[in-house]
Amino acid sequence: VASSRAGKIFPACPENDETDTSKVVEIQNKQMIEWALGGFQPSGPKGLEPPEEERNPYKEVYTEMWVEPEAAAYAPPPPAKKPRKSTTQEKPKVKEIIDERTRERLVYEVRQKCRNIEDICISCGSLNVTLEHPLFIGGMCQNCKNCFLECAYQYDDDGYQSYCTICCGGREVLMCGNNNCCRCFCVECVDLLVGPGAAQAAIKEDPWNCYMCGHKGVYGLLRRREDWPSRLQMFFANNHDQEFVSVGTGLGAGCACSWLTPRPPTGLLVLKDLGIQVDRYIASEVCEDSITVGMVRHQGKIMYVGDVRNVTQKHIQEWGPFDLVIGGSPCNDLSIVNPARKGLYEGTGRLFFEFYRLLHEARPKEGDDRPFFWLFENVVAMGVSDKRDISRFLESNPVMIDAKEVSAAHRARYFWGNLPGMNRPLASTVNDKLELQECLEHGRIAKFSKVRTITTRSNSIKQGKDQHFPVFMNEKEDILWCTEMERVFGFPVHYTDVSNMSRLARQRLLGRSWSVPVIRHLFAPLKEYFACV
Repeated sequence: VASSRAGKIFPACPENDETDTSKVVEIQNKQMIEWALGGFQPSGPKGLEPPEEERNPYKEVYTEMWVEPEAAAYAPPPPAKKPRKSTTQEKPKVKEIIDERTRERLVYEVRQKCRNIEDICISCGSLNVTLEHPLFIGGMCQNCKNCFLECAYQYDDDGYQSYCTICCGGREVLMCGNNNCCRCFCVECVDLLVGPGAAQAAIKEDPWNCYMCGHKGVYGLLRRREDWPSRLQMFFANNHDQEFVSVGTGLGAGCACSWLTPRPPTGLLVLKDLGIQVDRYIASEVCEDSITVGMVRHQGKIMYVGDVRNVTQKHIQEWGPFDLVIGGSPCNDLSIVNPARKGLYEGTGRLFFEFYRLLHEARPKEGDDRPFFWLFENVVAMGVSDKRDISRFLESNPVMIDAKEVSAAHRARYFWGNLPGMNRPLASTVNDKLELQECLEHGRIAKFSKVRTITTRSNSIKQGKDQHFPVFMNEKEDILWCTEMERVFGFPVHYTDVSNMSRLARQRLLGRSWSVPVIRHLFAPLKEYFACV
């Protein structure tokens, strides 16, 4: 093909019965290399380009739409001129669009009313639609569904989504100017679905409210679903490749609990708040700060047993029987936010299998009808394959719960387990602090209604694209105090204030903890199974 386009004639190779085929190929390759080193004479490199009629198969059909792109059309575009700081931001692309021109052609057909937008994947342009996009009118293919599951709750250091809300990709994204929103939309999706020039218009708008925050529900072909919150919840609840039979439970008296994670003893705190009688509480813990908090706040009622890898079947039989096993392995090697993650089978990811091992050791033996419950937690932004493997081992599909519904902070997590009613709607109570202002000390003013996910990193306290501190005090910006972070998580004030622990150490402890209102929501049905005090 190259020789015919460039007009290059290669010398014929000698052909006879004694000539080895491999030698013929070697001679041809040598001729090609010499041709390349000589500059592809006589026509030069441009002679290798396909003829005009082969470049644009749709040009005759869509003459007004298809304009021949420049040679650099598929290179990352230069940063857009930004009239204000951080309106747009360059971010790496998480996936390659299948064929951007195919998506453009299909969207053009939708505009001409020749095709239904529900029949195409609005994220990539595929016609292999398997479900509806949870946020906007339009379809979604399986590949984009997997990408959405991994990236929808992945956030950058600036607190915004790492990728586009529509396609979970995008080389350049527009960030919402609403302080209580953390969504991004890529320039490609905006110009294609909203209309040409819509991205530049958004850049000039200050502040710009995104298509999830705007009062209008329709922006060109981008139509927000009215029931998107419930659809998004169902999207994460019904994304399972496998179905498992639910395990029945009986009735019992006391509750003995095993806790297998390096974080504050949230489980015991919630069980006490619910009035459930706890006979024994065993915790596998290696974090000294967490052990100190547990010993002080629960007056030595927690039995700490050290590294979970050292707990054997003999220990389980000696300490048991158990009625509740809860835990969660570290998310560092599972979260796709970490580029150096090692996955489920290496590093700290392997600790999941310790939970799996002890869960099976603690299960009631055949013929024992006592109630037995378990709960395992981890981050939502994990790879689809890791999530599938965890579900396969636990023989259970997870539910996704975001603490923003019952607290003043975003915190989306997956929960696997057999607790009754795990799929029921998350409802706040009169005691839950839903706004950041409710968590602050006197004389301090919240700049945001909710804060982004608080992690072990100190800069996770900063909010928005401009990295603002979340509180005003004495006409100055300020960070969240430790007591305020404790209220955000639902802990009692000064819960982590022990052993002269530093502010950073207390934040690290809280950053690894569970949201108390979420655990209360999950544990509440246990009152029907165990004795209460």
